[in-house]
Amino acid sequence: MSNLRLTKRDFLKYGTSLMTAAALPYPYQAALAKEQWDAIVIGAGTAGIPAAISAAERGLKVLVIEKASVIGGTLFVSTGQISGAGTVFQERKGIKDSPDQHYDDIMRLNHNTSDPKLTRILADHAGPTINWLAANGYTIFENHPVTKMAHDAFSVARYQQGPKGAKSPWGGGLAILNTMKPLFDKEVNKGSITILLETSAVDLIQSSNGDIKGVVTQNNEGQTLEYKGQSVILASGGCASNPRMYEELHGVPLYCQMAYPQSQGAGLILGQSVGGYLRGGEKYSPLYGMVLSDDKVPSTPYGVVINAIERKPWEILVNAEGKRFVQEDHKSIDHIEHQIGKQSAHRHWAILDQRMLNEMPPMIYDWTNERIMNEAGSHTMFKSASSIRELAIKSGLHPVNLEKSVNDFNASLKNKQADSTGRLHRPLAIEEGPFYSVRMSGWSLCSFAGLGVNENFEVTRPTGEPIKNLYAIGEVIGFGATSGNAYVNGMGVTPALTYGRLLGQRI
Repeated sequence: MSNLRLTKRDFLKYGTSLMTAAALPYPYQAALAKEQWDAIVIGAGTAGIPAAISAAERGLKVLVIEKASVIGGTLFVSTGQISGAGTVFQERKGIKDSPDQHYDDIMRLNHNTSDPKLTRILADHAGPTINWLAANGYTIFENHPVTKMAHDAFSVARYQQGPKGAKSPWGGGLAILNTMKPLFDKEVNKGSITILLETSAVDLIQSSNGDIKGVVTQNNEGQTLEYKGQSVILASGGCASNPRMYEELHGVPLYCQMAYPQSQGAGLILGQSVGGYLRGGEKYSPLYGMVLSDDKVPSTPYGVVINAIERKPWEILVNAEGKRFVQEDHKSIDHIEHQIGKQSAHRHWAILDQRMLNEMPPMIYDWTNERIMNEAGSHTMFKSASSIRELAIKSGLHPVNLEKSVNDFNASLKNKQADSTGRLHRPLAIEEGPFYSVRMSGWSLCSFAGLGVNENFEVTRPTGEPIKNLYAIGEVIGFGATSGNAYVNGMGVTPALTYGRLLGQRI
């Protein structure tokens, strides 16, 4: 870039640092394309940011390509759940833990369905990654770390979230982003990181022998440029905002649109285009209890039912046949979610009566139970009726089966007999009309499928042969790679942060 001259007007227009401009004019982008980069990072989110920071701190010249107009990616919508062993947060509370215990817990909770090598790396390095965040100002809720929140419990308290506050009004993911961004900006201002915003990676440059040599980009004005680099890192997220791709890879529709809008699967396509392959779609599992806005696919959230870990259920759950299909108060939310996954369209109905609504704790996050009564007259997911048979007909359930399900539940409770599902928490029978149903669906925030990688985070061919100079980290390798066929606390954000930091230190 020595042949380029910037005027005072240029600096006023594009900022005091050329490298931080959101949309550089095409001549300057073209000048950058003449540079040889040590590392090119595609995606400035949970994995890409720490990868770029770590590489830059080693003295590497790093180019970051981000489709959005800001950095942060899924951290803007993430709850920021992270978990690791041997952290300063555990030490302050006298909690004894080890990477071995963390690894064993992860594999226990996902029934040995995650990649053992990647999981081992995660367990060994998650604690130091969290300590790195802490050393740079990251803090957590006062009562954290804990063993669990919305998912099955670890054996020791190692799970935490960042608190809400002035700098991070939404808490969670933003608490992590607000910790890393000053480090990222520091390297940008030093000239170690160059960030191209509003720019998409549309192709990879591959030599005749299959090695990756760089990236082809397109800016928001449709202009195309090539950037050459020693290493290319795919950190562009999953495909949970691409309904067609999501269904093709997981075999189920994307029932609810919740993910970061940029999670369109671009990295999955890029990796495949040069010989990589996808794995992990079969590990899909739905989350519990989303009330959708309508019958569109995908739909949008209307309310989220509090699961059995955080609230003991009073209502019963039935499927489209009007039959109970799970122990509603089962100690494992993973078990409940897998049973939901077996139901047609993942639909399930909560059945309850007026007395339950009056006496039970809130059923839906940030809702009063009174609101459920009011919605029953206006929203398609809520129904009310004077009898169970009428409720079944209004809800589209099998009337005879629903009556039997309710009667059996009531009889076993009144006769002090064991519940047919093994349920223990049965405060009230369902017998005082009006009666209510709430229709829910399984849903997901992430894509389980992703690019196959080895323990060095190299993208591999189906044979296991690595594609030289091409790496992948974060959700682009699939949530299932480290969480397996389950939602294990912290196994989305933690691997992205950890692998990003490690890869930046190693390439």
